[in-house]
Amino acid sequence: MPGWKGCVATLAALIGLAAAPVSHAQAPAAPILEAPAILGLPEASQASVRRFLNLNTPRVLAFGPNGTFGWQAGGGDAAFVEQTALTNCERRAGPGACSIALRDLSIVKPGREWAPSLPPEGVAIVSAHHATLPDERFIWWGPEQARGVLVFGHGREALTDLRGRQPHSWTRHFNNAGFDVWRFDREPNADGARRAAAWLRDDLAELRGRGYRQVIVAGQSRGGWNALMVLNRPGLADVAIAIAAAAHGRPSDENNRLHAQVADLEALLTGADGARRTRLAIADFRDDPFMAEPDKRAEALRRQRERFGAFLLIDRPEGVAGHGAGGTTAFNDRYGACLLRFATAPRPPANC
Repeated sequence: MPGWKGCVATLAALIGLAAAPVSHAQAPAAPILEAPAILGLPEASQASVRRFLNLNTPRVLAFGPNGTFGWQAGGGDAAFVEQTALTNCERRAGPGACSIALRDLSIVKPGREWAPSLPPEGVAIVSAHHATLPDERFIWWGPEQARGVLVFGHGREALTDLRGRQPHSWTRHFNNAGFDVWRFDREPNADGARRAAAWLRDDLAELRGRGYRQVIVAGQSRGGWNALMVLNRPGLADVAIAIAAAAHGRPSDENNRLHAQVADLEALLTGADGARRTRLAIADFRDDPFMAEPDKRAEALRRQRERFGAFLLIDRPEGVAGHGAGGTTAFNDRYGACLLRFATAPRPPANC
């Protein structure tokens, strides 16, 4: 018989299923999210800084006189990003006129210094071959204060070790809105799809049992396929977001199973009887070698939309392409805020 902790987690999962995703009270504001006001920027400049705050690290914003600033995010190591931010600011303010104001998650402007708390030690869920753990490159809210948790699974590239890879930047919209962001990391030698899905099911139930009010499961490629695989168990996830979900290889792979992908995907969703109230968002892209028969795939997905509490399909949008499109800044800019609304709004959007 399961122990009392397992019973509590199961009961909490079933209680979570009974409530459709709602927008919980905001977690206490992190000062860095108030950066436009802290820096005294004019209204015309604030949108640029808000965009900066929705991008992944390393990221640096330099500040100069009279409201001048410049920033850089990603595209190099920390030293390159910092120097580029200073250069971008000094183009407007003049040589030597700028200093670093924001670095990653911290405010370093003199007199306004702030850094977020780190996740407590020992919170990770760990087995011999995987770990589900909070990503320290995101603001930590904690289950008592957070609006919820988003668990993001990386893809699979043969035996390449992808553990520690930063979740897609669109998840910043969730983090900045009060959601903790956790990674679902798997050892490549042990990363079978069914095995990983079993780990993920157990870990989502554990996080629900720890008190997270809303549980979102998301992932890229195989991580996205795993997000779909857990939907057959009630109460695990309020929202699932699958980005370029795939588990069948690509045409150049020996023994690929692309011919079975559409049927397997439809069977997966048909079997998701435990997700009648779960919101499901799927993003597929043009020129994705891991996606078989994209027209048939889109048709199969649309046939399953009534099985879910809400359904959103981002189907091969213009301007972003390839298997990794979901991890781009362009995807974040266009769809990050919409995915947050889909997950949290009382009436989720049907289109982005």
